[in-house]
Amino acid sequence: MIEVLSITFPLFAAIGLGYGTVAFGLFSSDDMKVLGRYVLNIALPALLFNAVAGRDLGEVLHPGYMAAFLAAGLATMLVGYVAVTLTGTGPARRAVAVMGMAVPNSAFVGYPALLLTLPDIAGQVLVLNFLVENVILIPLGLILLDLSRPRPGRTIAGVLGGIARDFFSRPFVIGLILGLVVSVTGLPYPGPLERFLSILAGSASALALVVIGGTLYGLPMRGDRALAGGIAAGKLVLHPLMAAGAVAVCSMTGLFALPEEFRQAVILSAAIPMFSIYIILAQPFGHDGIASIALLTAVASSFVTLSVVLWLL
Repeated sequence: MIEVLSITFPLFAAIGLGYGTVAFGLFSSDDMKVLGRYVLNIALPALLFNAVAGRDLGEVLHPGYMAAFLAAGLATMLVGYVAVTLTGTGPARRAVAVMGMAVPNSAFVGYPALLLTLPDIAGQVLVLNFLVENVILIPLGLILLDLSRPRPGRTIAGVLGGIARDFFSRPFVIGLILGLVVSVTGLPYPGPLERFLSILAGSASALALVVIGGTLYGLPMRGDRALAGGIAAGKLVLHPLMAAGAVAVCSMTGLFALPEEFRQAVILSAAIPMFSIYIILAQPFGHDGIASIALLTAVASSFVTLSVVLWLL
């Protein structure tokens, strides 16, 4: 248990520090937005570029891991969709619930957790998680959200086009693509540039956790608390169980080679609370309150659930 606490305590101490700095006025909520933009637009692009550019592409892409992680996310979405539908929840809230259950915060919480548990593959797993989340899981959630509010003349192709434009304009995606170009083409990758980007990348982990904590302070707490609790439970319990099931299927069937550390990474990644822009995506549909309660509940509860997952691993 001491070994588990040596991992979970630093993570949640940093989150608590961020919450406390805003609660006691050292920083404001607007300051946290600025720091969050720094992480997303500077530190993470540098981290993703470095994680890919210095390696052969075959060493970065791991089909077995991506298949297991994707299967866990899709299975969570399906089970969550059915469960929430059976309660009579409307389409918009159902879409918000499904997306919150299946998409972890790999950048702000998952990567720091991996650095403490599986440091040798932390950067690679972050790249793989980002690909699955941003290419499939988040777009699928956005499609469900958009379909919950029918608009005359709006087509699936139009929705996908808007999602694609938004995706390719994100700095961390540009950093990832540039890293892939360097990896594939073998372009020169000078040492000074690598060290500069490593300095920027190194600032991502701790600052991301502080930003998560600061962002939690003052969230709107009005909404369906029962649904929000169900979303948090789906994220912290259902998603890791689906990940464990996906890993077991891969092992029993031999469909994909999945080394032990990558098996652990799939389950650990799934046990992370939902992604940080979850509230922003739910806001236009009037459900930011539900998303806020779910996020706060998931982050607070994950100290226990994540400790259990680490202990079992």
